[in-house]
Amino acid sequence: MGYMIRSVILLGVLTGLFLFVGNLVGGKTGMTIALILAGIMNFISYWFSDKIVLAMYGAREITEEEAPWLHQMVEELAQRANIPKPKIYLVPMEQPNAFATGRGPSHSAVAVTAGILQLLDRDELRGVLAHEIGHIKNRDVLVATMAATIAGAISYLVNMLQWALIFGHSRDEDNKNPLSLIGSIALIVLTPIIATIIQLAISRAREYLADETGAKISGDPLALARALEKIHNYVYQIPAEVNQGTAHLFIENPLKGEGLWELFSTHPSTEKRIERLKELARKMGRLY
Repeated sequence: MGYMIRSVILLGVLTGLFLFVGNLVGGKTGMTIALILAGIMNFISYWFSDKIVLAMYGAREITEEEAPWLHQMVEELAQRANIPKPKIYLVPMEQPNAFATGRGPSHSAVAVTAGILQLLDRDELRGVLAHEIGHIKNRDVLVATMAATIAGAISYLVNMLQWALIFGHSRDEDNKNPLSLIGSIALIVLTPIIATIIQLAISRAREYLADETGAKISGDPLALARALEKIHNYVYQIPAEVNQGTAHLFIENPLKGEGLWELFSTHPSTEKRIERLKELARKMGRLY
């Protein structure tokens, strides 16, 4: 529940930043134009997200005849999560990883790589699939789209300010207030960075929430913790061509940073995720 509240607060902060910058830069008209432009782009991405991402990684649907045990596992977890059974896809990738996509529980899919099927035992794989079903249950694609739309609208507003500054400064260079110019430049530089940090913080909060939701769905937080540790140890050893724009979908992000750079990562550190899962296991009475 805490991660859900955090996501709502961060979305509120991002919206507040949009309203502040929008009022400062373009007024109500500029804000509306920026929001509509960003909304159109992200609506298309949201509506066709499953088809786009699955095609991008050459995923193919796994039939029930091909892997009945996998379908049984996903169906059982979906029932425990009280959502329709998602489709299951195989990504021809040696790197162990997995992701969920789709615009909602009724139009969703879970995808696993060939590498993760070879690396994990069935309990660990069940933990990973529960995590991905947690994303679906929590409607994280919708939340990510909302955050991307607001952040995109802020980017449009900043671009408007940038062009206004260029042409306005050239026409009225002598009368331009130096302090106003410095403030405008600072707004152009800092606002997109702040918006990105907030957007990524929302993504990290959703990962924690999916860990917690998935652990409760599976009833075995330690299986997910073991899976995350295994995946983390292998993911950097086996490079994969992952589009940066979709890196946030994967259960383990090969592009994430540590320390200060964690601010610019779509995922929290694996160590922190494992610690929280172990604490959750203790609360659930699942001892080591």
